[in-house]
Order: sequence, then C-alpha cells, then structure tokens
Amino acid sequence: MTNKVTYQSKPWLSSYEAGVQESLDFEKLFIADSLERSVSRFPENTALIFQGYKVSYRELDRMVRSMVACFQEMGVKKGDSVAILLPNLIPCVVAYYATLRLGAVVVMNNPLYTDRELMHQFNDSGAVLLITLDLLADRMVALREKTGIKKIIYTSIGDYLPFPQNLLFPLVAKRKKMAASVTPAPDLYKWKKMIASHAPSDYHEEIDWDDVAMYQYTGGTTGISKGVMLTHRNLSCQVQQVTSWFPVLRVGEEVFLGALPFFHIFGLTTTMNLPIALGEAIILVPKPQGAQLLEAIQKFRPTFAPLVPTMYISMVHDPAIDNTDLSCIRGFFSGSAPLPVEVIREFERRSGSVIAEGFGMTESCPVTHINPFHGGARKAGSIGLPISNTEARILDLVDGVTEVPVGEVGELVVRGPQVMKGYLNRPEATEETLCDGWLHTGDIAKMDEDGYFYVVDRKKDMIISGGYNVYPRDIDEVLFENPKVQEACTIGISHPHRGEAAKVFVVLKEGETATEKELIGYCSGKLAKYKWPVSVAFRSELPKSTVGKILRKQLRDEEGGKEA
Repeated sequence: MTNKVTYQSKPWLSSYEAGVQESLDFEKLFIADSLERSVSRFPENTALIFQGYKVSYRELDRMVRSMVACFQEMGVKKGDSVAILLPNLIPCVVAYYATLRLGAVVVMNNPLYTDRELMHQFNDSGAVLLITLDLLADRMVALREKTGIKKIIYTSIGDYLPFPQNLLFPLVAKRKKMAASVTPAPDLYKWKKMIASHAPSDYHEEIDWDDVAMYQYTGGTTGISKGVMLTHRNLSCQVQQVTSWFPVLRVGEEVFLGALPFFHIFGLTTTMNLPIALGEAIILVPKPQGAQLLEAIQKFRPTFAPLVPTMYISMVHDPAIDNTDLSCIRGFFSGSAPLPVEVIREFERRSGSVIAEGFGMTESCPVTHINPFHGGARKAGSIGLPISNTEARILDLVDGVTEVPVGEVGELVVRGPQVMKGYLNRPEATEETLCDGWLHTGDIAKMDEDGYFYVVDRKKDMIISGGYNVYPRDIDEVLFENPKVQEACTIGISHPHRGEAAKVFVVLKEGETATEKELIGYCSGKLAKYKWPVSVAFRSELPKSTVGKILRKQLRDEEGGKEA
C-alpha cells in the first residue's frame, strides 16, 4: 500500500471517463424551470407514457400551469407543504412541478404506508393540501381530521388511458381493485375536474436557490421517519451532476424506464427530474415487477433504465426474459441497495448492456458515487467513484474523526452540493449527521488505491462474533453465487459462546431444494470459518421496502422477538 494515495489526493479522478469533470460550473436553474426549458426546446417530444397514453412536453406544461392556478385558488402559497400520495402516474409529475412553481414545499409519500405513518409525515411536514388516489381517498378524508390538511384532490388510474382502454377500464376497474367509489365530502375534489376548470397560469413565485423545495422522508426502517430538507440548490445540482456522469445520453432523444417510484428520492432524481431536464420520454410503470417491467421494455423500447436490485432479480428469474429483446437499452443504473455481483454478471450476459452501480442516501438527493458508465473501469462489488463536486473519506469507526489508511474499513462520509440542509424539526439529529458540511452516512466502507469505494455494511448491521467483525454482505454475496439461491439476507443472532453469530434467510429459486447443512457447507473455502452462518431459514419471500430493499432490520426484529 503506497503512502502517496490519500482521500485528499482524489485518486478517483484518474478513473473518470472522458467528458466527466472534477468540478462543474453549476447553472442556477430551478427544477421547475428545467421543465420550461425542455418545453421550449422540444415542445412536441413525448414527455410521459402511461399504458400507451402519451403526453407531450407542451401538454405537460399546460397541465402544470392549470394546477398552479388550481393550487393558488385553494390558498397554497410560498412555503406551504403539499403532500403527494401517488404511484407513478401522470398527475404525480404534474402536481410535483406545479408545487415547485408556487414556491411551496413538496412532500412525497408512500401509498403503501399505514395511516399512522402517513399521519406522522403529514403533521411533521405541516401539509395543507393532499393529492392522492381514489383507492385511498376515503381513508385520507377520515385521516384528515387528525392533520392540518384542509383540501384533498384525488385522481384515478383510469384518468389517462388510450383508446379503447379508457372505455374498458370502468367496466373492470372496481372488480380488479384498480378503482374505487369515493364518498362525497367537503373540500374533496376530482383531479380531472380541477384541470379542466382552471385556465393555465403563468405565475412563478420568487424563490431563492437555498429555499427548501422538498421534505423527503427517510424510510423509517431504523426508527421514526425523518423529514430530509432538500433545497432547490440540492435538487438542481444533483441533476446536473448525474447528467455530467452520463455524457452519452442524447438530449431530447432517450426514453427512460420510469419504474422506480417517484416517492423515493432515487426514482425522483433519476427517473423524473433527470429525464425531464433533458427533454426525454418517461415510461411510467406504477407496478414495477418482473413481468410488468419486461412487458414495458418490449412495448415501449426504453433506452435507459435506472432500477433497484430486486427489479433486476425479478426480471432475471421471469421466464418471459428469454423472449424479451433487451437490445434497445443502452445502459442501466442500479442503486438503493447493493446489487449482488452474480446478478450483475447474469443480467449483463442476458441483456448485453452495462449496469453502472452507484450509491446514495435520501440525505444526498441521493447520488454520491457511481461506477464509470462508458469508457471507464467498472469494478464488481464497488459503488464506484465520487461524482463531480463530491468529496469522500473513510473515518475511524470509534472516534468518527480520524481518517483510516486507504484500504481499511471505517465510516463513509461525503460532502457536496447535493447534501441536505438538515432534518426538519430535528436539530439534534442534524447535528449528529452533519459536521462541517460532511454527511456521516452510517455505512461501513473502504476505498482502494484507484479511488473506488466499497460499502461493506451498515454500522448497525455489523456482527461481532467471538471478537471478530463479520459483515453480513460478505455472507450474502457468497450465497448469491450458489446456483440454487435467488435471495439471501444475513443478520446477527445471540450465541452462547461467541456473543453473536450469523443467521441467513434464504429464498431458493423456483423448483430448487436445499438443506441448512448444504448451504453452510457451501461457505467452506469461500469465507473464514468464524463468518460461517450457524443457522439457515428458508423463506418463500423476504420482507422488502417499496423500492425493493431487503428489510434486514425487520428480520432482526422478528428474530429478537423469538429470542425474547
């Protein structure tokens, strides 16, 4: 190991592909204004595709301006919070950009959340207006009295469908639980009626670069969900950073697969804000499972696809992949959770396309690291290199201050213009996470001599077995190499002699069988013996978040309940 390589020397710069700059001269372009620019450049380009229904950039802008007028009439003003509780539908995009044009604060919410979780986010954010789905409308009207929400607008999956689907939808929707009757209530409005009854407005609120644009809530898997304050600067700089990282993207010519949920920051940035800033088309996929993803690829021929690991895994194991032409996709981006190396190899073999794996957090908009996409080395298992205008270091796990030598593990900290302003209403949590502009990620990682970073595990996930540090991902990766295993997730359990030991939850591929002894034995020669799991539990599925991240904490909680 050479002493010349340091974090300050930024060894990652030598691995940047041609066209990617160390430092960008950021354009002060607000996200809402990036839509207007795309409208002026590509007015007739398709902006959104939903089940074959297409909306041009000119039409999208008209809808946004109509909702600006509607929101104004409802009393929404600068600084107010507008909650959006929708899957990837056309109204979700419209409501988001209309809110930003008013200088109001967007609060994206997960439609699968319980009333308790939603009530916390509505109240914590101070939301005054809610945009939701007819399937959720009655629930939200009942919940409204416990929040500060005054008005609710609801849309339907059937609001924007091509012929003849628009005629057939009312006949089958309720039976298939794709639509619901909504009980009339005060201050409850239909989306289509609001669009039709409000003439487009050219109003633009005066806003500052550092005003808060969003309260983006964390997943809440490690405690109560926190509102991350993201500014207009954060959002705009992030889009410009990601644009710079993919110089091969052709402005106004690409088609993005919009499968990542927009209520998650990864989907919001890479499958909504990014393509709209570039004047690209977005294929909206509200239910991103293997069959639906492959069908969307076959029908609409996307050229770029940001996805999460479970989406790749579900496609690889779907029989329809053998009959799906994936050659239209020029590249893939993966994030949100580690993508097993074996899955990368298998998917790239089948598709002939490159998967650039990256890393990020809600607190950083989210992207901080990406592997080179075209013309640079991609290292299997690495989260890649810090992107433009982003610094990264590895700090001692104990004192949280001292830099560890290159190649050794510690906590990953990052700094850049995409890092949040702080947590809403939580100054103590902000102080713990942000220090002199450095974001403490809580991830255990290391950097090699070439400047590539590797996330070993979450600090909270590390297992200490007999005094040794055991990182669950090491065991997961080995079991993913087993041809019988589809998914694996390792947690720590109490052990009478070692203190802690590893237990693995495994989902086998369809038609396969295996025993606990067989899978533990599979680790022989691949892992040090102290890392071997002492127990294997077979499951038909693993608990996951809505973006496909395996909920290791939920498995730990289940196991803790049994031990208690």
